[in-house]
Amino acid sequence: MSQNNSKICVYYDGACPKCIRDRKTYEKLAGKMGENVCWIDITGQDQHLRDLGIDPVKALKELHIKDEHGKVLSELDAYSLLMSKVPVLRPLSWLIALPLIRPVLARLYHRLVNRRLRKSGRI
Repeated sequence: MSQNNSKICVYYDGACPKCIRDRKTYEKLAGKMGENVCWIDITGQDQHLRDLGIDPVKALKELHIKDEHGKVLSELDAYSLLMSKVPVLRPLSWLIALPLIRPVLARLYHRLVNRRLRKSGRI
C-alpha cells in the first residue's frame, strides 16, 4: 500500500456503516482539501497495521491516522488532526483538545465504539 507522504492516512473501519458515513461527511466538508487525506480500510489489513505498529484490535476501537511526518496518532488526537485540516471543523478540533472536555469525550467515545463492536459481534 503506497501512500503519498504529503497526505495524512486515515485507518478506518470499512465494515462499520457509521464510519463510512463519517468518512463521506468529512469528504463533503473538506472539498478539495480532502484530496490530502488517503483513507485505508483496516478490514483484513492486520499485518499492514502491525507493520505500522498498530494493534489490529485497537485499530477497531480507536481511529488511527498517520500524519504527514509518518507519526501515528490515535483516538482523540487522530480526530483532532483530521478536523484541523478543514476550516469549518477547526473549532471542534480545538474544543475536543480542552483538558476538561477531552477525558469526558474519550470515555463516551470508547463506550459508543465498544457498544457498536459488541452489537455487531466483533469483540
